[in-house]
Amino acid sequence: MAVLPDDLSSALDDELARHPLPRLTQSVDRLSTRYRQGDSADSPILTSDVDVAAYAGYRMPATYAAVHAVLAEAASRAPGFEPRTQVDVGGGTGAAVWAAADVWPSLTRCTVVEQVAGAIGLGKRLAAGARRDVVRDAEWRRGLVDPAGPAPEADLVTLSYVLGELPAASREDVVRWLAAKAGAVALIEPGTPAGYERIRAARTRLIELGLHVVAPCPHDAECPIVAGADWCHFAARLPRSPLHRRLKAATLGFEDEKFAYVVAGRFPPQRPDARIVRHPKKHKGWVALDLCTATDGLKGGVAVSKKQGPRYRAARDAEWGDGWSTN
Repeated sequence: MAVLPDDLSSALDDELARHPLPRLTQSVDRLSTRYRQGDSADSPILTSDVDVAAYAGYRMPATYAAVHAVLAEAASRAPGFEPRTQVDVGGGTGAAVWAAADVWPSLTRCTVVEQVAGAIGLGKRLAAGARRDVVRDAEWRRGLVDPAGPAPEADLVTLSYVLGELPAASREDVVRWLAAKAGAVALIEPGTPAGYERIRAARTRLIELGLHVVAPCPHDAECPIVAGADWCHFAARLPRSPLHRRLKAATLGFEDEKFAYVVAGRFPPQRPDARIVRHPKKHKGWVALDLCTATDGLKGGVAVSKKQGPRYRAARDAEWGDGWSTN
């Protein structure tokens, strides 16, 4: 499971304790409804300190889990990429900075750009007691996602769960703006058909701009999924704290955050031959894998039998999202 760092978890609990639980749950209900609708926002969604705290309690653990999974996969495919600077655009309360700092100890300077002053204030308070210097010393800057302004300049530029909040007509310009002065760009959206379509369009634009797909795709070719017929997404499992369960009126001690993403960089990655794009189907004596391959596009139900020895054992241990060798 993707577990929040102890220093972040403790700080988040302390912040949530400052607000009455009924007010937090009311805000969570409203924000979760808004999140599921997936419409672009004409004005800031977080309008009060309670909203900001509720957002952090409701979304920060899941956002951290998704961003950490994405960046960890990118790091495994680009072992020579050791970013020193990060700009997190539309960064909310800073989940992506915490995740990047855990994945890349090389980071020395992180900047969060966020339009909601309350989110910046809460993000600063959460970071104040961080164990990692780069999180504790992060710069928090109030600003918009604005392609007309100076492009973010950093080794790593991240944008998590923001594209869907923007007008559709502006997204292409936003992607171009994010990539203009970045060594690598990581874009994450909800793991829904609509979220995938936004990522798919952004991936196309990043390739046209000369960047290489680092993850999840094993190639820079056109996505082989037929638009509207299916969608590519992944999942990260995270535990729910007792307070998290109360906020979400949930009974399970965990949740699965589903997300779609692309990471692209100005360097050639070490990509796998294929990516497992669905949960492996495990049968008696054999495993079926649904793959996106570098050479043959989508290949469903690739059988790996017990007779294949080590390869079969690897398939038994494989998980949704893992890379896979076709040789």
